[in-house]
Amino acid sequence: MKKIFLSAAAFLMLFSCQNDATETAPEASATLRRGCASHEVLTAQMKADPSLVLRMNKIEAFTEKAMLSGRLVNGKVEIPVVVNVLYRTTAENISLAQIQSQIDVLNKDFNAANSDYNSVPAAFSGVKANVGITFVLQSVKRRSTTTTSWSTDDSMKKSALGIVPTTPTTVLNMWSCNMGGGILGYAQFPGGASSTDGVVMDSNAFGTTGTVTAPFNLGRTATHEVGHWMNLRHIWGDATCGSDYVSDTPTHNTSNYGVPAYPHYSTCTGTPVEMTMNYMDYTDDRGMYMFSNGQKSRMAAIFVSGGARASFGI
Repeated sequence: MKKIFLSAAAFLMLFSCQNDATETAPEASATLRRGCASHEVLTAQMKADPSLVLRMNKIEAFTEKAMLSGRLVNGKVEIPVVVNVLYRTTAENISLAQIQSQIDVLNKDFNAANSDYNSVPAAFSGVKANVGITFVLQSVKRRSTTTTSWSTDDSMKKSALGIVPTTPTTVLNMWSCNMGGGILGYAQFPGGASSTDGVVMDSNAFGTTGTVTAPFNLGRTATHEVGHWMNLRHIWGDATCGSDYVSDTPTHNTSNYGVPAYPHYSTCTGTPVEMTMNYMDYTDDRGMYMFSNGQKSRMAAIFVSGGARASFGI
């Protein structure tokens, strides 16, 4: 059994990750690659608040116990969503139709209703999951800003420049803004401060219409980031042959980009076929279309009584 209690140093090492934009200089390749800063943000939060390590260790212990008990969600979880739009240009002030298209994608992806769900290879058909979580758009808040692009310092969530989250203990807050720097989005994991809780996405990767641009034009950036918000790790564990704490996902040696041809073999022990079509990899939107049953159990565990997001109810 994997050990889930980590020292602060080990925890920081496990969850530190590089911005993809810094891995490959812009002039080196014209190919757009997914950039998720969730673990980079987590690293900064733990440096600022060492007690976060202890809180997340407790969440890991509770999650493992809940998964083993088999007593998870007894009914479908419905997540109210508030979308906070920060815009400097007319294009960044995304339409209600674009926002709703993102909610629609989340409802499809988390309920196995996405049209590409049946594209899951036979080797993984036994573990592909209907997570059974739905999302309802509660309201949209907008604010005009002079900020050209936003960093991962949570400034978009503060009253000085951005929009503060709405009742984050019972509402999923999402921010749409111009991220810049090759970052498509980032999420706060369970255990962080409620004042910064939620998911941030670039306006050009929000939904399926309006300002979205390929290859991130199918709304899967939000699916990936909401997965983090529900306590899912990157499928390669943010380390060479690392662990995502899920038993039914193959060990990946690193992240995958674009749309890898199947089967794509890992270089880790046993050379397993990688689940590159999993939402928690780094592939293009059209290359990701499944969660696993293990990931479903991990997400469900945060909503039960005593879970990190139990206030959302079951």
